[in-house]
Amino acid sequence: MPVRKAAAVTALALLGGCSLSPAYREPAATPVSAYQEAGEWLPARPADAEPRDDWWVRFGDPALNDLQGRLAAANPDLGAAVARFAQARALALGARSDEFPSLAASAAAERQRTSANAPAAKLIGGNAALYNDFAAALGLSWEIDLFGRVRNTAAAARAQAQASAADLAAVRLALQAQLASSYFALQGDDAAIRLLEDTLTTYDRAFELTRNRYREGIAAATDVDQADTQRQNARAQLAAVRRERAQLEHALAVLVGELPSSFTLPAHPLTAAPPPIDYVLPSTLLQRRPDVARAERLMAAANARVGVARAAWFPVFSLSAATGFESTAATTWLAAPSRLWSVGPQGELPLIDFGSRVAVNRQARAAFDEALADYRKTTLTAYQEVEDSLAALHHTADELAADAAAANSAASSARHADERYAAGVADYVEVTTTHTAALQAERAVISARVTELTAAVALVRACGGGWSRGDATLAARAPRSVP
Repeated sequence: MPVRKAAAVTALALLGGCSLSPAYREPAATPVSAYQEAGEWLPARPADAEPRDDWWVRFGDPALNDLQGRLAAANPDLGAAVARFAQARALALGARSDEFPSLAASAAAERQRTSANAPAAKLIGGNAALYNDFAAALGLSWEIDLFGRVRNTAAAARAQAQASAADLAAVRLALQAQLASSYFALQGDDAAIRLLEDTLTTYDRAFELTRNRYREGIAAATDVDQADTQRQNARAQLAAVRRERAQLEHALAVLVGELPSSFTLPAHPLTAAPPPIDYVLPSTLLQRRPDVARAERLMAAANARVGVARAAWFPVFSLSAATGFESTAATTWLAAPSRLWSVGPQGELPLIDFGSRVAVNRQARAAFDEALADYRKTTLTAYQEVEDSLAALHHTADELAADAAAANSAASSARHADERYAAGVADYVEVTTTHTAALQAERAVISARVTELTAAVALVRACGGGWSRGDATLAARAPRSVP
């Protein structure tokens, strides 16, 4: 008999460790030996658990640092993402609790009267019974997870919670990048406003000078009209830039969780520059991308749900037990003769369901295939975004250099046109044309500087947040845990 008991216990333990989920292996990304725009890279693997630094600090702008802190404290989208993660974590905790027995206590005190016409009453003479019933019990129930249904359900919920954590990281990174890009665009508008204000002052002086020359009979009326047109065009550009600046300020107010009517951001010079970048970027940077981590965790959840669906073909066994006291009198309620207990297993197996379990299994497998395709798409998109950002930085640097050279030439041309007009050699059309070209060239320089900064922010986001030479030493992805 002891041998049989030992064998039964061993068999139960072995069955309890059974799982019908397919063996899960993290998918291998498309191998990449080198990017077109940078150095050697390796395939992306999720490493979103690695620590990230405050990457925006490297731009050296205290106002940007302050805004990022306010965003972390009060942004409503970030608060909603935190709440969604808390929900997913609670669901994972609830699913895990199903792996363990549940214990419940109950107590009741009732006075009952049975029917005189009930079958049992007829057998004893047809008399109604009037009695008290005092009961107290402790009940235990537990699903014996022989085929891994409960464990795989908990694993799927845990992976889903980890995907929600990656969602939270993705929302945070996206908001940080959006704030930085909007802030640099606002700084670009500040620079454009200063340029247009200075230009408008120069144009107003030129208009007054030209009008005086006309009154003295030196200049033509068309020169006055052209000078007025030029300054009014500059004034219209200034109004447009101020409108854009106000809208960017309102957008920043919402990002930091404040009312636009009470939020003001003083003008700052556009002095930031992209941080130094090691163009031999370590491949581990792509491992830090939250969207890659999310896609991989959703694959793991879908894989676990395949095991849950397969378990539907097998019986569900449970164990229930109860113990307590029951009596018709309160004085003997807790006495030894009032003691009761029960214990026993239960099994259930659906026999005919007309294809329901087949459909569930097919759906689970198709959901896993979808998650795998989504992971591959996410990884390819990650590679593309890094390539795009590096290309933007490379070519924007060339664009900025060309724009700066063009601005110097345009400014020189405008000065020469002024001198030629003052000497009576050129007409005012030449003055207007050269000054308009100079203004456009200066604005192009400002636009290129903003584009370069936003491209650097985009590269930060594409790499999952920040970069440094120390990132190259990151080890393989650490095991995930739901906090």
